[in-house]
Amino acid sequence: EVIKALTCVASVVCILFFFSCRMVSFRSKVLPPNSVWMEDAKLKGLEICHPEERNIFNRIFGGFLMRKAYELGWANACSYGGSRPSLVAVDDILFQKPVEIGSLLLLSSQVCYTQRKHIQVRVHSEVFDPLTHQHTTTNVFHFTFASENDVPNIVPNTYGEAMLYLDGKRHFDITVGL
Repeated sequence: EVIKALTCVASVVCILFFFSCRMVSFRSKVLPPNSVWMEDAKLKGLEICHPEERNIFNRIFGGFLMRKAYELGWANACSYGGSRPSLVAVDDILFQKPVEIGSLLLLSSQVCYTQRKHIQVRVHSEVFDPLTHQHTTTNVFHFTFASENDVPNIVPNTYGEAMLYLDGKRHFDITVGL
């Protein structure tokens, strides 16, 4: 069963890789028709965490973080799909680290998987400390949106993007599973 799953994952990555390569050289990749490179499907945002958004523990309320992640993910899906998307699914949310009042919250949204009208978006949330220049991940959110029309295929261009693609496909299959 494990070998079957690994074979399936490996075949997805190989298919994506070979369809984007010219037969002359692996270095010259070509974007397949009706496709978008993964690196071109990103949106980022910054929030300064004010005391108005605090919870009873004097930290930033988790609902505020979820709303900001959803809004950025929705904007990315809207931009990618060319229409106002509807929310289909939100994957489980795990709050890895608390966000302190006054923090600089960096949000990075990435379209990581598409299938027909569906757009899988990953939003990475991290706190940036300007004094130490350290980034600390606080959350990773996964949203599935549906566009009014079919959307272009998302195509990874690097190994890291291929891993994000597979993770997005896994989240999509678990929550929607068409």
